Amino acid sequence: MSRILLVASEGLPFIKSGGLADVIGSLPYEFKKKGHDVRVVMPLYKKIAINWHDQFLYLRTYTVNINYQEVNVNLWQLDRDGVIFYFIEHAGYFEREGMYGYVDDGERFAYFQKAVLEMLNQLDYFPEIMHTHDWHTGMIPALCKENYNHDYRYRGIKHVYTIHNLAYQGNFGPEMLDSCLGLGYYVFDNGNVRFDGGISYMKAGIVYADKITTVSPSYAEEIKTPQFGERLDSVLRFRSADLCGVVNGIDTDLWNPKTDPSIVKNYTLQNVRKGKAANKVALQESLGLEVDENKMLIGIVSRLTWQKGIYLVIEQLFNICNQPIQLVVLGSGEVGLEDKLREAEANNKGKICFYNGYSEELSHQIYAASDLFLMPSLFEPCGISQLISMRYGTLPLVRETGGLRDTVIPYNEYTQEGNGFSFTNYNSNDMMHVLWEAIDCYYNKPDMWKQIVKNAMKTDVSWEKSAEFYLGIFRELLGQW
Repeated sequence: MSRILLVASEGLPFIKSGGLADVIGSLPYEFKKKGHDVRVVMPLYKKIAINWHDQFLYLRTYTVNINYQEVNVNLWQLDRDGVIFYFIEHAGYFEREGMYGYVDDGERFAYFQKAVLEMLNQLDYFPEIMHTHDWHTGMIPALCKENYNHDYRYRGIKHVYTIHNLAYQGNFGPEMLDSCLGLGYYVFDNGNVRFDGGISYMKAGIVYADKITTVSPSYAEEIKTPQFGERLDSVLRFRSADLCGVVNGIDTDLWNPKTDPSIVKNYTLQNVRKGKAANKVALQESLGLEVDENKMLIGIVSRLTWQKGIYLVIEQLFNICNQPIQLVVLGSGEVGLEDKLREAEANNKGKICFYNGYSEELSHQIYAASDLFLMPSLFEPCGISQLISMRYGTLPLVRETGGLRDTVIPYNEYTQEGNGFSFTNYNSNDMMHVLWEAIDCYYNKPDMWKQIVKNAMKTDVSWEKSAEFYLGIFRELLGQW
C-alpha cells in the first residue's frame, strides 16, 4: 500500500470549473479501491465553505511566510467514503466569487502551495507520491526540492505532475520568487523557472517533477511541437523520457443512464432506443423545441471559447439549420459566441435552443436525450464530454486532436468497429461533411446507427485502466517493480 497525496485547485463534488475537477472527484477513489492510502488537498473556496463547512473537522492553525509576513493557515478535514480531503482556508485569498482570474493569483497559489508543504510537517504525514495538477501546484516539486532538501522526510517524496491544459501556465513576475515563494533567484538565472522574463509555475512543474503526465497519449505528443507546445515545447522535449499520456476516465456511477436520477427514463443498452426517445421528448418539451422523438437531436455541452471549436459551428449555422435536425447548446464563455447563438435561437425557434450558463441536471438530460454530440475542438488535452456521451449512447462527432483522437474511433462499416464520427482538419467544411454523413446514417442506415451506439456504450470509459497506468508510474518511481 502506498501513501498518495493529490494536490489540486478544484475537485468534485466540492467545486468545478473544468475537467480537472472531474479527475479529482474520481481518480482518488480508484486508487482507494486498489488498497492505497489516498488523500487530497485543495483550497477552501467560498462556495465550498457555504455548502460543506459544517461537515468539516478543524485540525489546526499554523503559518507560512508570504510577503515577508507570517500568514495564518486554517486546516480542515473531511473523510469522504474513505478518501481524506484537506482544505486550506484563508478567507482573503479564497473566499471570493470566482476561483481564478485575479491580479494576485500568483500570491494566492504561492500561499496554497507553501501551506500544503507545511501541512505535511504539521500532521507528520509524508506521502510517498505527491501527485500535483496544473499550474496552481506546479511550484510544489520545486519548493520541495529547493527549500526542503535538507529534510529527509521531504526528500523521500516522489513527484508526479499532470498537465491538464498547457495553455494555462501561471506566469508571473520574478519578484514572486523571493517575496512569496522564498526561492533563490538562481532558479531564475539558471532557467529552471524563467519564462518570458518572469517565472512560470507550469514550467517549474515540468522541470522539477520526477514524472510528467498529460491526459492523453496524443496530447503528450502534440505538446512537444511548436504548434501545441505553448512555447514550452523545447522543455517538454527535453523531459520527453519522463513524459507520458494517460487518458482520463469518468465516474461511471455518477454518469450512468441506468440509474441517473436527473433523466426521466433510465435505460441500458438493451432498451436504449426507447429510453432515448422518452428523454428526447421530455427535453424538447422543457426547452420549447418541436416535439418529435424521431428528429435527430444534436447536443453541445461546452465552454464557449476558441479552443472548443464553436467558431466552426457558428460558420456553418446556416447549413446546420437547413438539416432535419435540432440543436441544443449548453454553455457560456465568449460574449460574441453567446450573442451568435442567441441570434440563431431567435431565428430558429423550435429547432435551436441555447441555454446560456451551466446546469448540472440539464447536462445529464442533454447527454441522455441527444443522438449526436458535437465536439469540434481546435485542441483537446483529453475531453470528458465525449466519454460521457458514449456512456449514454450518444455518438460523438469530434475533431481528431488530443484525447478526442485517442478515445473516439470513426466507424468502419466493413469491420463494424468504431464508436463515433471524426474529421481531421480544423475546417468547418470538413466538419459539415462528416455531419452530413452522420445525419444520413441516422435516417437512412438504422442498422449501422444501432451498431455504432452499441459500440459506444460498450466502450470502457471508466478509470480502471488509467488508474492502473498511474499506479505503474508510481511503482516505478518507488522501485516496486
